[in-house]
Amino acid sequence: MTRHFRLLSDLAASELHALIDRAIVLKATRHEHARPLAGRCLAMVFQKSSTRTRVSFEVAMLQLGGHALFLSPRDTQLGRGEPLADTARVLSSMCDGIMVRNDSQAELEEIAQHSRVPVINGLTDRTHPCQLLADIQTFVELRGPIAGRRVAWIGDGNNVCNSFLEAARLFDFQLAVACPKGFEPDPDWLAFAGSHAEIDEDPAVAARDADLIVTDVWASMGQEDEQADRLSAFDGYQVNGALMKLAKADALFMHCLPAHRGEEVTAEVIDGPQSVVWAEAENRMHAQKALLELLLSP
Repeated sequence: MTRHFRLLSDLAASELHALIDRAIVLKATRHEHARPLAGRCLAMVFQKSSTRTRVSFEVAMLQLGGHALFLSPRDTQLGRGEPLADTARVLSSMCDGIMVRNDSQAELEEIAQHSRVPVINGLTDRTHPCQLLADIQTFVELRGPIAGRRVAWIGDGNNVCNSFLEAARLFDFQLAVACPKGFEPDPDWLAFAGSHAEIDEDPAVAARDADLIVTDVWASMGQEDEQADRLSAFDGYQVNGALMKLAKADALFMHCLPAHRGEEVTAEVIDGPQSVVWAEAENRMHAQKALLELLLSP
């Protein structure tokens, strides 16, 4: 049976922990010349622009001995209305895996339904599981196991927040979400997290005694026309020095990037000593190498 990575929960908790451990090993041995994916090809279907997702998957496949094909709507028949099912059938007949970055979880699921090779979620409107692999890896490298820790999400209850809710249960940490009314995360993911999550409108409540504080932009791709309204709605949700002082003294700060300094986070924080955003960004590649090795190895 073909295994996909549409959500974190497509892997068992034990597999996720093993994947994080493997990512750390692959990072430490990156200059060795093992090529487990020699002759393998990953089709990368991009319907949304990207820096970190594209570069991390391309370099990951290169270092594993395989090849990555960048496919945008401008370059393929997807841009001219070819059915997703037809594209999935064709790509999976020629390639060994398909990574999709788009604005629809439902379309990702449709591609997976008609693909005979693994399909990987590179980001959708609802979730971003690859980002969470990198985030968990970064925390484990710097602070040890994340189980039992307190993580604060400050800001928009968006796709990354949904994946943090999923991760809270699978990795056994407590997630405190602070967001303005009307910008809450998906109720389905709140329900999935269960007792591992709490939600409040007050950022100070979420940040208090946190081991990790995470935020994201207030207006994601495709929400640019909401920018002015969102700036008003998220007033008071900026991660700044005062908010970081409510967390534990050794708390880390994460952001999936790109960031808007002066909006969701101050330069003092993102460029400060508690910020690990650059290690977090690099770990996209290492965590995805472990994932690709798991799903695409012969």
